[in-house]
Amino acid sequence: MTFTEQANRIFVQAIRDYHLKDDVNTPVSNPYERDSIEFKLYLKCWIDTVQWHYEDLIRDPHIDPAEALALKRLIDHSNQDRTDLVEDIDSYFRQTYSHVQPLADARLNTESPAWAVDRLSILALKIYHMREQTEREEASPEHRARCRAKLAVLEEQQKDLSLSIDQLLEDIEAGRKYMKVYRQMKMYNDPATNPVLYKKS
Repeated sequence: MTFTEQANRIFVQAIRDYHLKDDVNTPVSNPYERDSIEFKLYLKCWIDTVQWHYEDLIRDPHIDPAEALALKRLIDHSNQDRTDLVEDIDSYFRQTYSHVQPLADARLNTESPAWAVDRLSILALKIYHMREQTEREEASPEHRARCRAKLAVLEEQQKDLSLSIDQLLEDIEAGRKYMKVYRQMKMYNDPATNPVLYKKS
């Protein structure tokens, strides 16, 4: 099984588990060992799935402003958790391939493996929810047809991205490419670098 075959299977599992209750307040029940890559992949997709539904909720045009602000805070926190976890997954890749000596002409990729995995997790969510739209009995035939066309594109994207990630990992393992882990250093979350925050302290 390739890495992305494993990842896509875990993403589907996490999305299905969330939708058993379909409630953003449902606590995660991760079935994998805490220090394993499977645990990280499941948690990554769970965070993405909850945030997907936060984003749905906050777009309600009749939402109470106080509730919208509380949701915005939850989305901000979720984004930070997501970023931290992506960096953690990249650390896993760095450790996995730490024994590899890059070739003299090895090249650096435009993004790290984990940020590509981040996109793969989001694609799994898009596919799940677009498939839902193709099955909506109350929706018009035209709507379902448009969504079927979009679903086909998303599935092709998933196939291509999965292949690209697996090829990137093969290149890293063979020394043809090397990776670096850059921390995101989000300044707006840091009281020492966000001027709105440090000017009030």
